[in-house]
Amino acid sequence: MSTFTRLQKRLSRSGIETHFNNDIYTFNKQDITAQVLLPNLLPLEEKAVEQLLDFASVTMPNSDGKVCAARATPDFHPGAIAPIGSIVATTSNLIIPAAIGTDINCGMRLFTTGLSLNEVNEQKSKLIEQLKQVLLHDERDVPVTPTSFQALFDEGLTAWLGALPQQGLWNSVNFDRLTHEISKISGNDLLSADSQYAPEAFFEKRAIIRPSSLGTVGSGNHFVELQIVDEIIDRHVAYQLGLKKDAIVVMIHTGSRDVGFSIGKRWQDKAKTLWPVDQKYPKSGLFALTDNHAQEYLQAMGVAARYAWINRIVITELVRKTFNTLFKQDSSQLLVDISHNVIFPENGMNIHRKGATPAHLGEIALIPGSMGDYSYVAIGKGHPDWLWSCSHGAGRAEKRQTMRSKKLASDNALLPWQCVTLKQERLFEEVPTAYKPITPVIQAQENAGLIQTAVKLKPWITFKV
Repeated sequence: MSTFTRLQKRLSRSGIETHFNNDIYTFNKQDITAQVLLPNLLPLEEKAVEQLLDFASVTMPNSDGKVCAARATPDFHPGAIAPIGSIVATTSNLIIPAAIGTDINCGMRLFTTGLSLNEVNEQKSKLIEQLKQVLLHDERDVPVTPTSFQALFDEGLTAWLGALPQQGLWNSVNFDRLTHEISKISGNDLLSADSQYAPEAFFEKRAIIRPSSLGTVGSGNHFVELQIVDEIIDRHVAYQLGLKKDAIVVMIHTGSRDVGFSIGKRWQDKAKTLWPVDQKYPKSGLFALTDNHAQEYLQAMGVAARYAWINRIVITELVRKTFNTLFKQDSSQLLVDISHNVIFPENGMNIHRKGATPAHLGEIALIPGSMGDYSYVAIGKGHPDWLWSCSHGAGRAEKRQTMRSKKLASDNALLPWQCVTLKQERLFEEVPTAYKPITPVIQAQENAGLIQTAVKLKPWITFKV
């Protein structure tokens, strides 16, 4: 009996009907439907299916708000509450805070360094040591002011730049370039925010504030990685992006840190308290927000999203400063900053993406593999059946605790890439075999018309907290 047939039988016992055709699983439970794009050689996990169907069935009593569609990409696997790689579309008057959880606006950022592998390799040991101090030992001076935070949350990123103090890190940045690069932050124009939902500590009566999490990567699968342009697949796109073979680029994967955690947790709790007192709690334990409460949530989420964007900006500038110190030049350019854990109002709906990347027609998407596998720069094809989305990576194949117990760390000395971390357990948890292979994940999405790959990137040096 095949693995899929056994899974079908188990799901059937839970009232879930399953079909598979052309790499697409279709799940039906009563009148609820969800679809997952996943090649049959990659594992399908029962818990992830149940989680996706739970989100597909969310409703709110006394409201016409509803879930319109539920989909998942090939990096689909279970999450703490929401499955990773899932996209849930709801009507414009309904929000499900748990669908994106607390790592609000976790995303990817890619920028060029203007240097080739040969040029950087000459200073590799010094570069690693200096970036280690900045990224892992928190040797940074990033002053901000209450005024700049007020500007960020009430006006936006451009206003934040204009209100920053001229000291510390900000003495060495190119503000003209930063202002231009805001236009390359995908989704920035879709969200608003309100400072009333921001942490009170940001507005204390002090001249300078140095938030402990600003300019930090965070743990888990977050990283800063130096990558090598390995293959040009689409010459036109590569030329437009200024990418050449053997060029060094930097990919950043992080989010809103403690700000997102606080806001996400608060609004998940609030959604539960707002459930009608005369109604039983839903069996799934998932609670929605509607109408005015949904709009208030989006404003609060916008606060965390903007903090995530400035967090990635700060990390970019810290890395740029390190490169400039060593190589005496800074011609780097941001290519894209794209969110994969956020809710965007799109096409008349609220699109909840949990570990899924927007892939609108002609837009850049970033799809990293594990720290030992290739990453891809792709162009979205805007497939409406898949809610204008693609995967945000390869997806985990093994849980972190499982990998810790196996203790199968890669030997850096024998590999063409290197992981720099202060915590030995990261080498176990994030070993490449903990993740699915990236090739079938990419191929399935190309075959289904979600993306077209443009550039393949090879890992070189990965920094993990």
